[in-house]
Amino acid sequence: MRFQLLGPLSIAHGPETVVLKPSKPTSLLAALLLHPGAVVSTGYLLRAVWDEEPPATARAALQTCVLRLRRLFAKYGISATTIEAVPGGYRMRNDTETLDLVLFRLLTAQARAAAGTDGELYRLREALSLWHGQPLANVASRMLQRDAVPALEQERLRVLERICDLELAAGNCHQVLVDLYESARRHPVRERFTEQLIEALYRTGRQAEALAEYRTVRDRLREELGVDPGPGLRRLELAILRAEELGPAVRGEGTTELPSRQEPSAVTGPVPPGGSGPGPDSGSGAAHPGRTGAPAGGVAPVGGIAPVRGFAGREADLRAMALRLTDADGPRLVVVSGAPGIGKSALARQSAYEVRDAFPGGVCVVDLARPDGSALDVEEARELLPGPDGGGRRLLLLDNAAGAGQVLPLLSATGDASVLVTSRRGLAAVVATHGGAVHRLDVLGPGEAHRLLAGLVGAERIGAEEAAVRELAAVCGHFPLALRIAAGRLLTRPGQSVADCAAWLAEDPPARLALAEDPRMSVPEVFGQAVSVLPPPLRETFLRVGSLDPAEGLCAAGSETVLEQLVEAGMLEDGPPGQPYRIHAFLRVYARWLARDGEVAAAKTSLTR
Repeated sequence: MRFQLLGPLSIAHGPETVVLKPSKPTSLLAALLLHPGAVVSTGYLLRAVWDEEPPATARAALQTCVLRLRRLFAKYGISATTIEAVPGGYRMRNDTETLDLVLFRLLTAQARAAAGTDGELYRLREALSLWHGQPLANVASRMLQRDAVPALEQERLRVLERICDLELAAGNCHQVLVDLYESARRHPVRERFTEQLIEALYRTGRQAEALAEYRTVRDRLREELGVDPGPGLRRLELAILRAEELGPAVRGEGTTELPSRQEPSAVTGPVPPGGSGPGPDSGSGAAHPGRTGAPAGGVAPVGGIAPVRGFAGREADLRAMALRLTDADGPRLVVVSGAPGIGKSALARQSAYEVRDAFPGGVCVVDLARPDGSALDVEEARELLPGPDGGGRRLLLLDNAAGAGQVLPLLSATGDASVLVTSRRGLAAVVATHGGAVHRLDVLGPGEAHRLLAGLVGAERIGAEEAAVRELAAVCGHFPLALRIAAGRLLTRPGQSVADCAAWLAEDPPARLALAEDPRMSVPEVFGQAVSVLPPPLRETFLRVGSLDPAEGLCAAGSETVLEQLVEAGMLEDGPPGQPYRIHAFLRVYARWLARDGEVAAAKTSLTR
């Protein structure tokens, strides 16, 4: 039994983890756990639970909250005396066995004691593995969100910075690039991450990208804060401009040894991600980096794209797309379309990575959707397109396109670049006017789903439960998004069996296939966004599809015109002869769940009138 603070507040009970609902007792528990072993004053607890407006009966209500927590504890076999009433307040005595925060701090202390040895990195990585999302994401207390959460996040970031320092010192520049791209984007004013990213890029022979990163952060600091980069960043820029070789990275905290005048490094390797983390269709959870001064959306620096972690299957699509994109004579346009969450972004990015050597001018990834899923307008998207640089032929990936009206005006600005577009829509108007090929994706096959899970979770763990893996893939409908969410659940619960995970998810797949810290790793969020943009007649027809018997043809759900529009929107598929339309089984489950959810909400509304 263990309490978990380093993510949504939860109780780990054997192989299962129970995430607590936002409530006053949850806020009270969080306030106590944040001070393990210490007496927490009644005044502090009142502010944590009721913020600045405690009611007149708050002290009595606080005792009620304690009683509710003790009843909750009894349900999971936790002693009622875990919460002690002491003069002036309450106390919880937690140790490394019962609270992840205590274990995290012990491991970081052990790492400091082992500084300069291999044990330091091992303990820091073990400490970082305890984090499983945004801390206290389900705690409603404004005071704790304002004061405690940023302090916890700072502890995590210090550990991550030190890990990256140690990896750079060991020469593992490629291994830390993904972490550094994400960290530098999420924490743009934390200059150490940017220093590490620029150093890693330069040490792997990508001087131009390193300089581009420096200039991006310099401009951001000047525009947003009115300050110049710190001395560490300025020394790095000077070393790159002089083509100096960096000295060995120092294993000291927050330090980087700089230049001796020699030839620049000639080390080469995989191109860094630069925003190439898959979008919602892959379920990777990697953030799309924005560009300073640009509208919402994302753009990867020209020349940078990484392979998709755990990518599996789609071999025929990859071969065909490579031939089309690199064909010097024919139209060099490929559209990847299909249902939400079916892996369009992952396939496109993996394809771009595999053909990158054919494009000396580099690969540029432009996300045509904002973080909330809404589409950029044409002018916003046009500002994100790279200008001509004379570096040679380029590949442009337009990710998450909303429709032909968004894409067509952009193609005139792409010059002779090959263009790869992902969209739920088929974009027939784009292909009709510019030529090219359309790859309409289906779900993964059983073998592909198995390889995806093995690549993410580990071949040994997946291979040990073959039957359960097949059941898990079926629960996920063989959708890459759902499979990646399930893999994330297994990775954060190393003691949970695949069979237990599959059984738990099978009870309510559309609701439970979600990772709380990232809306792009959530079936309700990703599918819900796709449904929300449908016009009302299409939305109603999609919900009716969920109520039909699977053996019944879909024509009973609506008119041919509406069904055709649902096919174009990626929510239905062309069917076999005699059955013009079909729906992926997992989308049918979601449609049924959504319709049921709407009926429950309507019933509650009628009862309150």
